[in-house]
Amino acid sequence: MSALASGNPWLRNLFPTAKNDARLICFPHAGGAASYYIPMAKALESVVDVTAIQYPGRQDRRSECPVGDIGTLADRIVEVLDAIQDESPVAFFGHSMGAVVAFEVARRLEHLRANTPVVLFASGRRAPGIQRQEAVHKYGNDGLVAEIRALGGTNSSMFDDDELIRMILPAVRADYRAIESYVCAPEAVIACPIVAVRGIDDPRVSLSDAQAWGNHTTSKFGLHTMPGNHFYINGQLDGLTALVRSELDELSDSAGLEGSRNTP
Repeated sequence: MSALASGNPWLRNLFPTAKNDARLICFPHAGGAASYYIPMAKALESVVDVTAIQYPGRQDRRSECPVGDIGTLADRIVEVLDAIQDESPVAFFGHSMGAVVAFEVARRLEHLRANTPVVLFASGRRAPGIQRQEAVHKYGNDGLVAEIRALGGTNSSMFDDDELIRMILPAVRADYRAIESYVCAPEAVIACPIVAVRGIDDPRVSLSDAQAWGNHTTSKFGLHTMPGNHFYINGQLDGLTALVRSELDELSDSAGLEGSRNTP
């Protein structure tokens, strides 16, 4: 527990508890922060210890330059996770851009054969190998705000605060630049299972987009659809946390989360 609560700027141990051996590491969406996962952490505190990644350029890291490249962001997170001397098995959960960051972090950790995840939950994002031409990061501020509004993941009242908008837009723009310039080989895979989750009314992720995550694992793959749009999580927390619990229980029963960490 202490390794993840040591004051590292990249990690937020949201509801620390000594009774859980497994950990769920959560990766935020574009423009998102670690605090987005507080409700999930509270809902899962009796099951798994939840730690969220805090990207530079937001909240308490707002004075730092945001990272505008997925590969660079993944490299920096790997440095942090690989340095943790902790035998607890780890699962990854990433939403939207966070799903891709989690996938790239998992790929790198598998190459290093250290702290590799036992499962990746890929939420609200098309599979890495599906490329589309998008340029939201080139929009003016009004266009960028309109995009955030359209996806519905942010409290609408914040858009009335000009100072707050000016504060968050650099990180949002950098995140969109990172995800829109991201390129992944269609054959890129990880060894752990992938569980894809999407909102049934998500305008950004079709059913086939989500199903294609199955091409990126050499292990088993599962797909779940829930009511809601891109940020279905906001209205389906109970259903999502039940799914996470079920998947972790299944892993524990079939392979044992205890001692399942990959080592050389």
